[in-house]
Amino acid sequence: MATRLTTQDASFYFLEASTTPMHLGSLAILEAPEGGLDYEDLLSHVERRLPLVPRYRQRVREVAFGLARPVWVDDRDFDITYHVRRSALPKPGSDEQLHDLVARLTSRPLDRTRPLWEMYLVEGLADNRIAIFTKSHSSLVDGANALEINQVILDPTLEPREVAEELWMPSREPREAELVLDAVAEMIARPSEGAATIRMVLGDLVGEATKAIGNVAAVVRTAATTAPSTPLNATISRNRRFATVTTDLDDYRTIRGKFGCTVNDAILAVLTGALRNWLLSRGEPVTAFSSVRALVPIAVYVTGEGAAEAVDPEVDPAERDTLRESAERRVFSWLIDLPVGEPNPVVRLSHIAHASEAHAKQSRTVNAQTLVRMSGTAPATLHAMGLRVASGLSQRMFNLVITNAPGPRTPLYLDNAKLLEMYPVSPLLRNQALSVGLTSYDGHVYYGLNGDRDAMSDVDVVAALLYEALEELLDASR
Repeated sequence: MATRLTTQDASFYFLEASTTPMHLGSLAILEAPEGGLDYEDLLSHVERRLPLVPRYRQRVREVAFGLARPVWVDDRDFDITYHVRRSALPKPGSDEQLHDLVARLTSRPLDRTRPLWEMYLVEGLADNRIAIFTKSHSSLVDGANALEINQVILDPTLEPREVAEELWMPSREPREAELVLDAVAEMIARPSEGAATIRMVLGDLVGEATKAIGNVAAVVRTAATTAPSTPLNATISRNRRFATVTTDLDDYRTIRGKFGCTVNDAILAVLTGALRNWLLSRGEPVTAFSSVRALVPIAVYVTGEGAAEAVDPEVDPAERDTLRESAERRVFSWLIDLPVGEPNPVVRLSHIAHASEAHAKQSRTVNAQTLVRMSGTAPATLHAMGLRVASGLSQRMFNLVITNAPGPRTPLYLDNAKLLEMYPVSPLLRNQALSVGLTSYDGHVYYGLNGDRDAMSDVDVVAALLYEALEELLDASR
């Protein structure tokens, strides 16, 4: 029998519109190994790892008349060369040209008649580099049972791990009559399930996604009013702009050491400073009480006593393993008003640190959580979890989503190619002109800024202002 999409997987599938493709993106920049990494090498490598992510060879099959949620079925015509593609920049390709390519690829929805993912090998980058851009639909990656493909193609050593060979044979696809009979039987056995499916098909996607996540009352209580009015919320197009920022993790440690905050607090303070100066650059009215409300999904470990500890980007992986033995790893979200009206960077940081401390103490009552059952670090999946929480809440409650997922402290490799940089590309929700994704990796913190091409035509200005805001806090630390 075919596996039915979960309620939340289905909500993501139906939530997609022409202006809001619901795929997660990941941009990896690698150092080309001696002899290079060509398309055939990547194709062979990905094909060997596909057994670790079986859903990447399945497509979505809808049930007639919307009687039940769609099902996953094996793609009997699966063609890996359709999903793993090749692109190139005119040599020597610049980072700006790469960002333009990523923006164009991000704008395109995935083909729903095939498994919902694509991977691009981008050649021609300057300085002996290659890039791999991956798109995976949010319904495909749930973080618990279905992982994102980048988690299985990268290795912690130059020696690729052994993966058992598998002769894949697609299962028989169910007939339409079988799917309809199963749906009718399910509706009779569980009438509430059938009613939920009908509401989803008719468009009550936010409500069904919220129920799938769990009780979000604790999050909602923090936002009794709607989010402030800012240019971050506007009608968006189907086209995107993309920018990146690369910073040193040691800079955030310096700020933490001086002011007694966390690394995550310092990151939020840097973002607040950049958003403040961006609003001023647009001539927006910024008063002492101005704020930007952000939804911030954060990975935490929750102990048996209910205490939560944020996953700090600099925690050694071995220490994480020890902590995991006595705690659950979860993702919880909280709404924070970023004080963009405060001109003093140290005061801004103080406000954010106090707010995050208060939320940490209350985190045992926050039920909008999704358990992440996996070993090691998985930033791509943690970004997926953050998106799932965000999509289950009304977009009137916040101005933008900031996902921050810790990655490994040591280098990763794809065959003989060393991973140099990794940038998340989070999708835009309806009327959300900007999304910010962060990932720490190998001593750096990488920002991926995905913006609407029209509403956020100056997304590169935000990127430049992030560097300025970080330097401003560092100057205060010195």
